[in-house]
Amino acid sequence: MSTPLLETPSAALPLRKPVGAFRGGLFGFLLGTTLAGAGTYYYILDEYRVSNELLTEDIYVRDLYERVCI
Repeated sequence: MSTPLLETPSAALPLRKPVGAFRGGLFGFLLGTTLAGAGTYYYILDEYRVSNELLTEDIYVRDLYERVCI
């Protein structure tokens, strides 16, 4: 006596094409370059914002000083 579960043939697994080293390396390089570029972009954008705020504050203080002293 055998069980019907053991007698059913297993379905064949779909064949996967292996990802070649060149294609995987190229994908990793592009992904890393994109992430590094995005990080650099946001870092420079933040530095620009901070320097712009400092410059605006300096101009405001200088203008206020000229109004008070002159």
